[in-house]
Amino acid sequence: MPHPPLPHPPIDPFGSAVELAAAIRHKEVSPVEAADHYLARMDALDPGLNAFCHRDDDAVRRAAAAAADAVARAGSADDLPPFFGVPLPVKDLRDVFGWPTTHGSAGASRERAAASDPVVRRFVAAGFVLLGKTTTSEFGTLPFTESEALGISRNPWDPDRTPGGSSSGAGVAVAAGMAPVAHAEDGGGSIRIPASCTGLVGLKPTRGRVTDATVAVEGLGSSGVVTRSVADTAAVLDVLARHDPGAWWSPPSPAGSFADAMWADPPAGLRIGVLLDSPVEGVAVDPACAAAVALALRTLEAAGHHIVDTRLPLPRTDELVAAFTTMWNIGGAGVPLADPERIEPHNRALRDAARSVDSWAYAEGVLAAQRLSRRVVEGFTAGFDLLVTPTMACLPPRIGAWRAGTDEDPLMALRNSYPMGVFTSLFNVTGQPAVSLPLHHDGATGLPVGVQLVAAPWREDLLLQVARTLELAVPWSDRRPPASGSR
Repeated sequence: MPHPPLPHPPIDPFGSAVELAAAIRHKEVSPVEAADHYLARMDALDPGLNAFCHRDDDAVRRAAAAAADAVARAGSADDLPPFFGVPLPVKDLRDVFGWPTTHGSAGASRERAAASDPVVRRFVAAGFVLLGKTTTSEFGTLPFTESEALGISRNPWDPDRTPGGSSSGAGVAVAAGMAPVAHAEDGGGSIRIPASCTGLVGLKPTRGRVTDATVAVEGLGSSGVVTRSVADTAAVLDVLARHDPGAWWSPPSPAGSFADAMWADPPAGLRIGVLLDSPVEGVAVDPACAAAVALALRTLEAAGHHIVDTRLPLPRTDELVAAFTTMWNIGGAGVPLADPERIEPHNRALRDAARSVDSWAYAEGVLAAQRLSRRVVEGFTAGFDLLVTPTMACLPPRIGAWRAGTDEDPLMALRNSYPMGVFTSLFNVTGQPAVSLPLHHDGATGLPVGVQLVAAPWREDLLLQVARTLELAVPWSDRRPPASGSR
């Protein structure tokens, strides 16, 4: 897909958000220059990729100008918040004051938000300039965006393939250099799946680590970001993982900085477990995804860690699917609807399934999921320190591949997506922190392939340390997708 040539300004569109923030604080780059740079790239690239569903360029430029004035007045760089003046788009499932939230749905209200959600307020307090809103599947229930409301989001590595989802636009925006970092959310893999599909870093925090206004979908989901580096991911987690006094489920703020912890060497001789076979029967693992795991294991073994044969105590397929879908069926609950008849067929089917379950049966289903989670986590902590899996069981599917059989059964849209989410959704049920790293690049297709690392609850520090070890050993920062204006 051809794109117009792009200028080569001093800002590297594929550079680090942390480094851009430092350049702004030290007055080497203006927030206005940064905003104009990324808005120009959006103008050039987004018509062919469809990462953004809401733009308010005037508001972006006003915020950037105000940030530039504050930088000029600041006595020192240390007087400014950590990401002051850095552009960041928000996934269109979260409210931003004054902007509409479509939830990816043609049936959702287009009323402008009266207030920003707590996670958005944390981004603003950290100094980010909100760059717009990015595409998502309707209510975030599918791992791709191909919808009536928001159109088709395309992968910059191959525009005939999906960039994953549901944080589709977030992955596209960062991979194509239209944003240095992007907000994303993960309820079944929706940070890690687009990270794998587009060659980025995507970390899902421990359940409860990052709070929002409510505990949505029984705590399956969490906000986070997609980035190009482990350092950026760690630094933004410091912004998001703050104690929330309004949330009873919020833990105390971490004793130390994740950004600082990341630079420490991980403990020697970690026990590394492996999960290569799909947790759901009947889902084959693509050889490219298996090759990515093999690369990660070789690298970790060379760093002095021990690959162990201990098996994770996986639930039966019917147990896992039941545990996940009991909660996933309510994914659209609480969304203000203007026209319920325009909800997509698979979400109507999920809503109907949820309404067919009485409150007693729902509570029993949630308790069953909690017991399953405890069984898996206890086996995990007894057997190993980290687990390595493919992020996905497949390469990024082609656009429209999910449609097979949906005319007869709308829920085939979800079943056809199992290869994308079988390895990620398990750890939404258990609540463990997990990160996808773009270690491998498939030679046959030219597509990035992610590897997932999973840690015990609350061990994001260890996860980031080992992720940094892999990033240093198998660097990916120089990779550029073809549809990004850069070769």
